[in-house]
Amino acid sequence: MKNINITRKITQGMYVLTTKNGGCIVDAVSQISSSNNPLISVAVMKRNYTNELLKVNDRFAISVLGKDVNPKIIKTFGFNSSRDINKFDKTETIKIEDIDVIKNSLGYMICEIVDKIENDTHTLFIGKIIEADIFEDTEPMSYGYYQEHKDELLKVTTEKGKTAWICTVCGYIYYGEELPEDFKCPLCGVGREFFKKKE
Repeated sequence: MKNINITRKITQGMYVLTTKNGGCIVDAVSQISSSNNPLISVAVMKRNYTNELLKVNDRFAISVLGKDVNPKIIKTFGFNSSRDINKFDKTETIKIEDIDVIKNSLGYMICEIVDKIENDTHTLFIGKIIEADIFEDTEPMSYGYYQEHKDELLKVTTEKGKTAWICTVCGYIYYGEELPEDFKCPLCGVGREFFKKKE
């Protein structure tokens, strides 16, 4: 038996990664060196538009989310693509080093990309911290906390009278009586078995 939910016990946090023209929710962020300019790594899914943006930009910001973060931030940056909407339109941000940082966060790190490592599903971007600050010294949201409280945080609402299939991993909603056999979530890439029907 392979229970991959054990990965939720890894002490990952919840963050908004932003760069010029877009951003997304990430959880795989680590400090990998210590100095006056520590190195930070972040894994970004290859199918994510933010991954494309990071290939043409030389900097990114990591905003650390707290437990009391406005859930709209998670919905905006986690369930939409920057290909389709300007995620900054409805989110209060502060410009630092010409990058949008989430105002409703515990703080931020601005990183200059120094390396990229490719694997089959993600790119690991490694950045050197060039600017950082703490806005609020309270408890950060962990990935485990997010998974345990996802339903109440996201409160997915669907259109009345339509059959909806909701991705239990990321919250994407597909409307239709049945899901196609080969359907994969366009946001997180999981198969139809991860979708729950809501009428």
